[in-house]
Amino acid sequence: MERCTGFAPSVDENCTTLILGSMPSVKSLEENQYYAHPQNRFWKLMAIFFNNGTVPAVYEEKLAMLRKNHIALWDSIDSCVREGSLDSAICDEVANDFTVFLRQYPNIKRICFNGGKSFQCFKKYNKELLKNPQLEFYTLPSTSPANARFRLADLQEKWQEALRVHL
Repeated sequence: MERCTGFAPSVDENCTTLILGSMPSVKSLEENQYYAHPQNRFWKLMAIFFNNGTVPAVYEEKLAMLRKNHIALWDSIDSCVREGSLDSAICDEVANDFTVFLRQYPNIKRICFNGGKSFQCFKKYNKELLKNPQLEFYTLPSTSPANARFRLADLQEKWQEALRVHL
């Protein structure tokens, strides 16, 4: 198994919400794009909320769609050892530094976790931030194809509450 290293955040100074995955999938790392696996429902879900259901064809336009709506995108984990793409296979993780990140982007007041592993890793390394009364946290069902229990309509219902201020 080799060490996987995630991506830089997609963020600007106007972002008020941060969506965190755990670690990009093998496909995402190969494509150098967040949520590149064709079965992942993340971009389809974001397009329902922010682009009349049409997923932008170009990756930079996908990121711009989020930033236009004041949403940043990153991962809880900076690097880890993992065979395959499953969150359950993640070990020896190194967390991203959210204390520094949130100091750099003080308008972010809401953090949404795309799946339980993202929250679990954030919680492990950021106990003090979780106590910050100025931050809201939402642990949401994963958009991963491994989370077959949730249909797109189910995801939309759960995610809508967390993203309500942007809708």
